[in-house]
Amino acid sequence: MSSRTLFFVPGGLALACLALACGGGSAGSAGASSPSGGDSASAGKQCPPEFTIDDMEDHQKNQLIVQSGRNGYWYTFLDKQGTTISPPAGHTFIMSPGGLNGSTTAAHMLGKVSGTGDPVYAGMGFSFTNPKGAYDASAYSGVSFYAKAGPGSTKNVRLKIPDVNTDPDGKVCTECFNDFGVDISLSDDWKLYTYKFSDLSQMEGWGSPAKPAIDKTKLYGMQWQVNNPGQSFDIWVDDVKFIGCP
Repeated sequence: MSSRTLFFVPGGLALACLALACGGGSAGSAGASSPSGGDSASAGKQCPPEFTIDDMEDHQKNQLIVQSGRNGYWYTFLDKQGTTISPPAGHTFIMSPGGLNGSTTAAHMLGKVSGTGDPVYAGMGFSFTNPKGAYDASAYSGVSFYAKAGPGSTKNVRLKIPDVNTDPDGKVCTECFNDFGVDISLSDDWKLYTYKFSDLSQMEGWGSPAKPAIDKTKLYGMQWQVNNPGQSFDIWVDDVKFIGCP
């Protein structure tokens, strides 16, 4: 897609199940990243339970673990160019059986990105709060999660973390959705991906404002997005956490 094309996907914000989904930008121009280390998560240290954003094992299935001011919900989003995705966008997100290390469930999206049109993309993610609002993550230094790609899937995924300067709800951006993030090349097996907030960057060439760093005092959520035209995707995510405990 054009690096300067914007697209907004409206979603519901029902108290019971859905969160606002927005997409845009590209997942390819910054180059793929390997899992990074240098923090407690990658060193094997177990942070307190309140650092866990979601382990996908809760009874409500599509809601984050309700703690530390977080109570948001998972969702999917996609373009209007013919891309397909399951779970379907605009419906209650359902976790899939087959989580990390034999756990019950994981977040899972599969489908195919349209081969024509602009922009083309699909993704899954969550808002930190419901109703959607800015979340103060200044107590943490970054995020970690496990992820993998299923058989026949593209392995190119962009992690996006909308903040007050990139999400329209922040009422700051005039060219929105160029969220701070990182391009990832997944493998066929579960792997831990750990990123400090300082590892994240906006994509070059578009978006306003362009900021030197993410504002971790006002974050809106996390998203995993694919946008390789014509490519099938089968993406799994589990055990999403904040990092940075003493």
